[in-house]
Amino acid sequence: MTKPPIEDEEPEKIVDVDISAEMESSFLEYAYSVIYSRALPDARDGLKPVQRRILYSMGEMGLRPDRSYVKCARVVGDVMGKLHPHGDTAIYDALVRQGQDFAMRLPMIDGHGNFGSLDAGPAAMRYTECRLAPAAMTMIEGLDAETVDFKANYDGKESEPTVLPAGLPNLLVNGSTGIAVGMATNIPPHNLVECVQALKYLLTNPTASVEDLMRFIPGPDLPTGGKIVGLDGIKEAYETGRGSFRIRSTTRIEQVSPRRKGIVVTELPYLVGPEKIVEQINALYQAKKITGVADVKDLTDFKNGLRLVIEVKNGINPEALLEQLFRLTKLEDSFSINMVALVEGQPQTMSLRDALVVYADHRLDVTLRRTRYEHLKAANRLHLVQGLLIAIVDIDDVIAIIRGSEDAASARQKLMEVFDLTELQANYILDLQLRRLTKFSQLDLEAERDKLEAELARLSGIIDSDDALRALVASELDEVARKHGTPRRTVLLAGSGTAVTAASAPLEIADAPCWVMLSSAGLLARADTGDPLPASGRRAQHDVITSAARTTSRGEYGVLTSTGRVIRMHAIELPSVVLTADAPNLQGGSRATELVNLNPGERVLAVTSLGESTYGWAFGTARGVVKRTNPELLSNKDAWELIRLDEGDAVVGAVELTDEAGELCFISADAQLLHFPVASVRPQGRTGGGMAGIKLASGDAVVWFGLVADDDATVVTVSGAGTGLPGTETGLVKVTGWSEYPGKGRATGGVRCHRFLKGETRLLAAWAGSRPAIAAAPSGTPIEFNTTHDGRRDGSGTPVLQPIGGIGSRRHGVPGEQSEATAPESATRPEVASPAAAPTAGAFGLSDDETLF
Repeated sequence: MTKPPIEDEEPEKIVDVDISAEMESSFLEYAYSVIYSRALPDARDGLKPVQRRILYSMGEMGLRPDRSYVKCARVVGDVMGKLHPHGDTAIYDALVRQGQDFAMRLPMIDGHGNFGSLDAGPAAMRYTECRLAPAAMTMIEGLDAETVDFKANYDGKESEPTVLPAGLPNLLVNGSTGIAVGMATNIPPHNLVECVQALKYLLTNPTASVEDLMRFIPGPDLPTGGKIVGLDGIKEAYETGRGSFRIRSTTRIEQVSPRRKGIVVTELPYLVGPEKIVEQINALYQAKKITGVADVKDLTDFKNGLRLVIEVKNGINPEALLEQLFRLTKLEDSFSINMVALVEGQPQTMSLRDALVVYADHRLDVTLRRTRYEHLKAANRLHLVQGLLIAIVDIDDVIAIIRGSEDAASARQKLMEVFDLTELQANYILDLQLRRLTKFSQLDLEAERDKLEAELARLSGIIDSDDALRALVASELDEVARKHGTPRRTVLLAGSGTAVTAASAPLEIADAPCWVMLSSAGLLARADTGDPLPASGRRAQHDVITSAARTTSRGEYGVLTSTGRVIRMHAIELPSVVLTADAPNLQGGSRATELVNLNPGERVLAVTSLGESTYGWAFGTARGVVKRTNPELLSNKDAWELIRLDEGDAVVGAVELTDEAGELCFISADAQLLHFPVASVRPQGRTGGGMAGIKLASGDAVVWFGLVADDDATVVTVSGAGTGLPGTETGLVKVTGWSEYPGKGRATGGVRCHRFLKGETRLLAAWAGSRPAIAAAPSGTPIEFNTTHDGRRDGSGTPVLQPIGGIGSRRHGVPGEQSEATAPESATRPEVASPAAAPTAGAFGLSDDETLF
């Protein structure tokens, strides 16, 4: 049946449009939407719109860390219905990524259920649950204090923040990745503590350069760890916003079976999964591009973390095979930095300084707006309290006026006229409850008035002073770092980081004299030279050498540990570094934990020679016990114990002796220093438990033990509260001459070596040795501090800009600094006593089960 025509229906209207103009207009609208509403993060809070809307909605839903989990589908539906009408898949993907600890350096979502892995996606949103992580509360804190602007949502029925207050530098800490139209962004994650230190420096030094800021942020800190090989690309990216670097897996060679060695991978490059590596190795084996692999096993689990074992066929050099795998698989990957973000609504390629400046300005603005809001709120409350105090003084007259009034309006008007009150004060008095008319209520109001006046004065000081505002922002960032900061996971290597082992060492490598060195960042390396270490060689690039021992390239050396063990090692297995006139490049070394087979909770303290010239060793424990052993105790084992420790005790310092010259020194957390001659400690057998070294007060512990063989030595002490995250508390440093501390007999309490200021309770670190003293941060970056002697053994310290992770001397085994006629015998041997960089558990607030390296 044909539909009859409608008489009033207008004829069809077709408009001719130029297709090129229409395509240009439509494409520009699409590109604008992608760039500003989907793909690029805001430089202030480091979040894309969907990520910001998820955190805001979850905060409005009350999904705080102390609340129970809710289904992710509920969160996705709330976000999609109110703020983000772009589909549930995109919202759920963004939610999941913010909860993945392998993708985010500081996750914002606390996920419950299957949130995916590097090789597999998450479960459906109806199965998983979520709530905000503690770090996310820092991002949304202050939204109710008018700290940021709000805008209408897509249909105008709701409102959403244009940016979050962002209590932490999320753009750098968690990084970002996104592909827009004609542009993209790829920012690697960084360490929160390092970013906070850089921001604090920038707040006090607004003209700081990129080079200055890189002292605090030497490079990215990836969630999956690994090693960044080569720092030139990082520096270029920090200066220009574009660059690249290589990420190498953390590997070690192990005896995986009684007859076969294997390559064990414990950390992979960022966002590379073990299944991808297994697939690539199998493909290379089938294509006959590699022939030395016997089997590949993925033994990763939740208890032990990543463990990928690549078994090597007999007769194959594991190191050569590993280099092949680095070249042909994702065991070594590259990361291209493209720091693009929205600055004032415009896409911009930023340097490291630009990113920090934008965030610092944002926090200054947020803090100022919050302070003004609190000032207005306190002023309004003070206004009401003052009116109420006026009414209570003449309460009988107030009651008479109210009772004699016909209605509330007339009562309000009379109160305003009689007592000179404002309308707000009069309304507040009319709403007054009778229980507030007691004597105690008046006292409470007067106390509240005084408190509000003091608070207004404090807030006015912040509003009127830019320095006070910057100091407040810096202190708040410090608190964020203390709560949410974690130690660095990614190792930065300037060189290739390649190690050569005894099994694969070329025959042309002569058995020549060399030095084995341990750094404050826990790196072991070999310097193939028979010469003494240069006078400036005590500081490596970005590090401090804390212990050194002489041996030969094919010889043996020992590792002294916190359990009193000596572990026999081969020097040829260490990566070789080059000694220069300025410093040895120890960044080419390998982590001690990758080379030494340590027990749980065991730490490397120092290295020692195992030759005929070894006179013995001395050990000092956290409970003040000292033990001296003779070299006759050497055995044919790969590891043996030289001290019997009581339960709960641990070795905090171990030194190699070449004679009985010098002084053994203890420094405790309560700032007591004791030293006595080496000869006063008689040698004991291997099973001996030592003898009393220093007498400790209740609750005290030794933070440093070592050998001082130089009369012109120096003592460095670092004091602090001891309540912060290890490696984040800067503390106060004091440098004093060794001659200020008289020697006492063994088993005594020693003398005071540091005076604590208010708020300080302990020594964070200590060291004694040849001057001048130098230091490095936990990340390995050099730290400058005043090395001039304080002159008072019980004086207090001076602040430093960064936390101190290692202390040492420039004169490490440098006989050439003195003439042969006057040089003491002790100056011709390396000082293997490990100072703050072979740190004790007490020195950095670590438990017995935690390790620094």
